[in-house]
Amino acid sequence: MRLRVEFTTEPFDLDEAPAHAVVAREVIQSAALDAVDVGPFGNTAEGGADEVLTAVDALLRRSLAAGATRVSLQVNVIGEAIGDVDREGEK
Repeated sequence: MRLRVEFTTEPFDLDEAPAHAVVAREVIQSAALDAVDVGPFGNTAEGGADEVLTAVDALLRRSLAAGATRVSLQVNVIGEAIGDVDREGEK
């Protein structure tokens, strides 16, 4: 299954990216994900379920340790991973 994660970390600082935001972006950019888009007000990435869930775990742990007081995220199923079997048992 393929997943899309969208996330933000707080507190915001419009003058300079806080340490927790930098850490969160580094986690996502270094993970085995594709379609990564990072920005000042939100970040998204897509990938296989295992890769996304592993990245989300690291994102939460590392950004909270770096000073985030809130992490908002949404995870959506966007389809089957390449090579996965669909519900009818066909590739």
